[in-house]
Amino acid sequence: MNDRAPAPGGLALIQALVNTLDLESGTDALDTAEGRAPFALAPGTEVTSARELRESLRAACLAHAGHAPHADAPPLGQLLTQAPLLVRISPTDGSASLTPADPAPLLSRVAAAIAEGAAAGTWSRLKACEAPDCHWAYYDRSPAGRSRWCDMGVCGSRAKMRAYRARKSPRP
Repeated sequence: MNDRAPAPGGLALIQALVNTLDLESGTDALDTAEGRAPFALAPGTEVTSARELRESLRAACLAHAGHAPHADAPPLGQLLTQAPLLVRISPTDGSASLTPADPAPLLSRVAAAIAEGAAAGTWSRLKACEAPDCHWAYYDRSPAGRSRWCDMGVCGSRAKMRAYRARKSPRP
């Protein structure tokens, strides 16, 4: 949808998952084998669970941007309880990191990415576009962290044009 650089680290996985659904066209990449491949998902219940996770992640990204959830979705924290993380200590430098107890499931990889982003202070910069027909996930690299749209040239322009027309239209 846009040409912004992907989110850093593991947040790129979350961004890619949220962006598997194009709300404007209704196209869901998880309907195809090619769309499921980056997430190592098998058709069936794994895809159903991934869609539920995707919408919970989208709700969190909307919250990061100061917006209400777009649809009913289970709380992300509730889903993440099913993906335990382990503390790993590096034998070379003693640094600590959180890793999935079982790295195979998508939910476990997402939990680790959120933990990594939270520790790095980047998780809250993964946001969803405020355009109701978009809600595309993007990483806010603006200095103030106040980006509102995934792409200023598309969603931002549409919003500004709507606001302009509303101001210029004759009032009844």
